[in-house]
Amino acid sequence: MSGQQFSRKWLAGALGLALAFGVGGYAVARAKDAVSTSHIRASLKLADPSEGPSKTGFAPVVKEVLPNVVNISSSKVVKTARNQMQMPEGMEQDPFFQQFFGQQFGGRGRGGNGPEQQPQKQREQSLGSGVIVSPEGYILTNNHVVDGATDVKVTLSDKREFKAEVIGTDPKTDIAVLKLTGEKFNAITLGDSTKVQVGDYALAIGDPFGVGQTVTMGIVSAKGRGGLGIEDYEDFIQTDAPINPGNSGGALVNDRGELVGINTAILSHGSGGNEGIGFAIPINLARNVMGQIIDHGKVTRGYLGVVIQPITPNMSKALNLNKLEGALVSDVSAKGPAKDAGVQRGDVILAINGNTVDDSNELRNTISMMQPGQAVKLTINRNGSTKDIDVKLGELPLSKEEAANDSDNGGSKESMKGITVETLDSDTAQQLQLPEATKGVVVTGVDPSSPAADSGLRKGDVIQEVNHQPVKNAAEFEAAMSKSEKSGALLLVNRGGTTVFVAL
Repeated sequence: MSGQQFSRKWLAGALGLALAFGVGGYAVARAKDAVSTSHIRASLKLADPSEGPSKTGFAPVVKEVLPNVVNISSSKVVKTARNQMQMPEGMEQDPFFQQFFGQQFGGRGRGGNGPEQQPQKQREQSLGSGVIVSPEGYILTNNHVVDGATDVKVTLSDKREFKAEVIGTDPKTDIAVLKLTGEKFNAITLGDSTKVQVGDYALAIGDPFGVGQTVTMGIVSAKGRGGLGIEDYEDFIQTDAPINPGNSGGALVNDRGELVGINTAILSHGSGGNEGIGFAIPINLARNVMGQIIDHGKVTRGYLGVVIQPITPNMSKALNLNKLEGALVSDVSAKGPAKDAGVQRGDVILAINGNTVDDSNELRNTISMMQPGQAVKLTINRNGSTKDIDVKLGELPLSKEEAANDSDNGGSKESMKGITVETLDSDTAQQLQLPEATKGVVVTGVDPSSPAADSGLRKGDVIQEVNHQPVKNAAEFEAAMSKSEKSGALLLVNRGGTTVFVAL
């Protein structure tokens, strides 16, 4: 026997012995464990079998609500560029590569002389959640869950599957209405989102990641969240109940199991996951949109015909307001209802029909919930005096374009507020895409460390008024700014054809 054969036999024997000891040791350990476990089990204190489930949890609420929340799977066909593999440089014309791979390399991309590849069709899948809100089978979900879908499948909590019809969508609020047919369905109870309070319990129910129905708990963190740039009309309920991808369109319910919101978005800082800041569309808003879609096939909104902006503390001081509330009218459409009723640029809208307007976002949402032709009473502050104005609302145009508002050549001047201006001439107005007749001074520079920079004033802005007084040239602007040195200045700025107020 050679030394090598001996070594192999010895190694095999040693390994077998080790395995034998290991198996034997494991068996002994398991035997001891069994004896030990049996001994402990005899001394365990078990709960009384007659005791019911916990009385402090949300199990009864969840049991009632879960059948109302569904999984939504949608698909659509999209055109994509055909994938092409790149041939190593210099090999495009090699007969060997042409023989085996044909023209799939290169194409027209990098020296290839093959025919241009045609786009190919591909089916995209999307997963989300929805809530059955009526026995007839109407479902509320998010527009982005079914946007552009050619096929929509709904899976109920009992695993039954239905093909759903998209009744209508409203991208401006991210609401979509679906319809199931065939039977009566178990529907959720709709709550009143105006009664939701910060600190209330909130349960988020949906189908995150497609793993099945999931319930997470938190509280209502805030109400009336807007200005986030997520949707056109934002009045979100904010919650820290974990909301993850796939929860979109699911239910946000209170501790009584009433639907108070439709989950729609999360703040994730690019991670894509939950970070404790989720947003839901209030059910009152969703119900209004759903009603219009079902009754009329579309959503129509009231139109006031004003451009509004938030009021900052500096603006409030410049406007002599007692409270930091209301919405500042920065422009009035020449052909809008507000213009006809006498609303003016610089007015501050304080209330609608006697209800206080906290900010510009609330005004916008309130008007959007009203119908064209509806008469409203606006309470405004104009130059320190309060008055009421009756306005008959128009209909919001379908696009932003439709809703849009239909001479001293002194040299550069340096103002005391850290900006450089020049008198606006016809050539500069044309470059800024403004009417040739526009008067004012154009901002040619802003000191980054100045109050002007802090206020948001930008290069290219055209200042047309200082404290409601028109300025036609750099000299008038300097004079007006000198008068406002102690009290501060409220500037009317034309920015790309839209006017806004800026307080210095």
